[in-house]
Amino acid sequence: MNQSGKPVSQVAKEMGLTESALRKWVKQAQFDQQSDPKGPLTSSERQELNELRRDLKRVQMERDFLKKAATFFARDSSDPMS
Repeated sequence: MNQSGKPVSQVAKEMGLTESALRKWVKQAQFDQQSDPKGPLTSSERQELNELRRDLKRVQMERDFLKKAATFFARDSSDPMS
């Protein structure tokens, strides 16, 4: 591996992990250390993206609700029988 000089297979075995899981973590750690704006997302960028997606979904639901409420009240206020 990078700092220990041990092969990934040995470190994975020592830690009770699969080699593929450890390789994935090492790769993500390398991404996190880079600052290439066109490269893969860092962990913090991925977390921010997930939060933004969650916020967008909430805002879209609020917007849809307000549209329905506005339509309901517009229809209700234009009813001459009320």
